[in-house]
Amino acid sequence: MMMVELTSVPTSALPVAELSDHLRLSSGFADDGSQVAQLERCLRSAMAAIEARTGKALLQRQFALTLTAWQGSDSHAVPVAPVSTVDSITLVARSGAQTPVDPGRYVLRPDTHRPRIEGIGALPAPATGGAIEVVLTAGYGADWAGIPADLKQAMLALAAEFYNLDSTAARTLSPHVMALIEPYRQIRLRGGVA
Repeated sequence: MMMVELTSVPTSALPVAELSDHLRLSSGFADDGSQVAQLERCLRSAMAAIEARTGKALLQRQFALTLTAWQGSDSHAVPVAPVSTVDSITLVARSGAQTPVDPGRYVLRPDTHRPRIEGIGALPAPATGGAIEVVLTAGYGADWAGIPADLKQAMLALAAEFYNLDSTAARTLSPHVMALIEPYRQIRLRGGVA
């Protein structure tokens, strides 16, 4: 299984002004924009760290999930949440030939931690040596307003930590950030992904 982002978060969706206010950066002086790039990098790093810990996409974007087989013949858990749509499913033959799957053959079952793709009947399986490509849209919202308040606070706090990071700083998430993201972390039982 491999999952990659097909679209990235646009700079306009990042809360650069909110992070600047959070850090209480100087205002009233001529703004040459020199801090904007650094604040954006800190926000992107904080978002990536929180998403890796929680399995949640904070800002909405499109992902491609490539599989060699479904987890079960009738359903497959998606490794990211929340998923708003399954945009397409394509069977890819070993030769590279692609066959789109009729959207009437599957349905998305939303879930806080593990949304599932369920087949209407059985999910279509690829031929030997082939693959399945699932394109989906995941994330709390297209902009900052759609993210839950505690995850917003965690992202700002972590971005501020990255902004103030020095070479002697610990390389772990602070207890404050961990407390904010804990309700969004997925509990894994028996080592499985279901």
